[in-house]
Amino acid sequence: MQRVPETTLRILLEKLGLPCGNATQIKQSMAAIDAETTGRKLPPLITAEVDRAIALPVSAAKSGARYRIEMESGEVIDGRFTTPKGETALLSPISEPGYHTLVINDHRTTLAVAPTRCYTIDDAWRALNDTDENAPPLWGVAAQVYGLRRVGDGGIGDFTALATLATQTARRGGHAVAISPMHAMFSAEPNKFSPYSPSSRLFLNIAHIDLAAVLGAPAARAAIEKAGVKSEFDALEALTLIDWPRAMTVRLAILRALFETFSKDEASPLHKDFASFVEDGGRPLEDHARFEALQAEQIARHGDGHWRNWPDELQDPRSEAVTAFAEAHRDEVRFYLFTQWLAAKGLTHAQHAARDAGMAVGLVADLAVGCDSAGSHAWSYREEMLTGVSVGAPPDLFNQAGQSWGLTTFSPRAMRTQGFSAFIDMLRCAFKCAGGGIRIDHILGLRRLWLVPEGESAKDGSYLRYPLDDLLRLISLESWRYRAIVVGEDLGTVPPGFTERLQEHGLLGIRVLWFERTEQGDGFKPPRDWDGGVTATTTTHDLPTVTGWWRGEDIVWRSKIGQTMARADGRDAVEVALEERGEDRRHLWRAFQDAQIAPADVDAPDIDHAPVDEALAFVAATPAPLVTYPLEDLLALVEQPNLPGSIDEHPNWRRRLTKPVDELFLDDAFCDRLQAVDDARKRSG
Repeated sequence: MQRVPETTLRILLEKLGLPCGNATQIKQSMAAIDAETTGRKLPPLITAEVDRAIALPVSAAKSGARYRIEMESGEVIDGRFTTPKGETALLSPISEPGYHTLVINDHRTTLAVAPTRCYTIDDAWRALNDTDENAPPLWGVAAQVYGLRRVGDGGIGDFTALATLATQTARRGGHAVAISPMHAMFSAEPNKFSPYSPSSRLFLNIAHIDLAAVLGAPAARAAIEKAGVKSEFDALEALTLIDWPRAMTVRLAILRALFETFSKDEASPLHKDFASFVEDGGRPLEDHARFEALQAEQIARHGDGHWRNWPDELQDPRSEAVTAFAEAHRDEVRFYLFTQWLAAKGLTHAQHAARDAGMAVGLVADLAVGCDSAGSHAWSYREEMLTGVSVGAPPDLFNQAGQSWGLTTFSPRAMRTQGFSAFIDMLRCAFKCAGGGIRIDHILGLRRLWLVPEGESAKDGSYLRYPLDDLLRLISLESWRYRAIVVGEDLGTVPPGFTERLQEHGLLGIRVLWFERTEQGDGFKPPRDWDGGVTATTTTHDLPTVTGWWRGEDIVWRSKIGQTMARADGRDAVEVALEERGEDRRHLWRAFQDAQIAPADVDAPDIDHAPVDEALAFVAATPAPLVTYPLEDLLALVEQPNLPGSIDEHPNWRRRLTKPVDELFLDDAFCDRLQAVDDARKRSG
């Protein structure tokens, strides 16, 4: 057990808008909490579930008072409270999911009535096949979109390559493509490229735009020539690792040339589509575009991209100064609106391609746990986001100093007082962008997050509790509205009962081969003992590939970057770790044999011949309704996309596939592996 420093508690309470530096502040903050929890006013939004009575605050409705519920469908329900004095007021159950309006006297509040569970894989299968039957065991691939290769991509994987991957996977029996986060990054700071540290989770990463997809190949070629970057464009495409700063500089130059041509051709029918996109995006989209333009100017003038260091009048997106800037730089703001339009059309096309090719699910987008506090999301939603703190993790056996990730997220108090508007906006963007489903990174954050005050050690943070019931209901409601599944990354130290709560709401957890150990901890669980209500996989972007694990490549890398601790007994830590991995290899091979996936009379392969096919078949045999295979394992690659705890020491988020996506599916060995996966999943049913 760890005692939280009093200074940490004071700082976190202040960040929640509850200062407690003296007796007066404490009294005022306690009064504010009391007013929010027991006051006569209803909160802006109340969540509930269909066909279950809805409890209201005791003081919100007197016995005999009349109420009205205005349903989304247009139906109106009138009623009268009959609650005895001092008891919780109850509304009769509502059977229609949706955002309804409750009216008591002159006060109006939103009733978010959710289905009892999310849209599931079975629901998606029934919709695709027009059947009442449950889905058979399905499989899909997991891809780092930036790493996909396509002739003419200029050095970064794009949405057209993703569409090709989805289409070709579907033709071979796959039903999902789980993708790396597509969140908007920083156009003015291309050195920031970790997809899990975005500027905004509301919009898209314009790095993945296929420059020819919307305006056509001739326009793209002309823009490349006009920007004078042809040789650089071709050189970047040939690189093994992405050079993000160079590639984004070239991409932005081409996009600006495209925008200039587009702006002059007002007769183009695409202008109407662009205008509709901007109108639909509303204030949040305009805010993001303004932020992009403002940040570029502030960096050019002062070299500082963090909005909290800008002049005071520019820190508020609703200020007259920001409005004046946007009017004076309208073309620049429109340029960033234009790039978001191209990105949205590209990702939408990829999802349509997946569904049209016969996928039941399609794209599953990754929703990061937080965003960069210097980004547009934090600037645009200042009242809803925490400032001056970082999301992280407490000390544990693997990291005794704890972790601080430099990310911010929503304030749980502001969530309630603002009617969860920012959280709902984020969910809708995530569901809309992917279309097939979302994967919620570190879903344990729906219950609590470890927050570290800026400048403090990660070990001196504290858990902050979040309104789990409300968040799960809102996820269920939006999941059904978009007909999209929900996967929750529930790896790590999971509180008792948390996984069961997720499954009750139809959220799929994640199970990874390396973590599925027997109770004794020395062996690997047989496939039949894996959980059923989850997605299963061989590995994740933060863990070694099958080949890398078999070789101990992750152990070698950690030693290279200084993450290996010296042993008290004086033995070489790397040598010991490699010996232990050798024992693990034998245990894994024995698990393959026991599952009748590997021959019983054959010894484990040597270190240079990883049993990739056996690992894929082993996970295929689990009862998980969906198995996702990372491309790195389908291609038997050694290196993993990201090595946690490293920055420049390891090429995180930079690795590219060696072949274009379409050529992968002409490779017999790759296609044979997909066929084997498809056959194995069918057998598991």
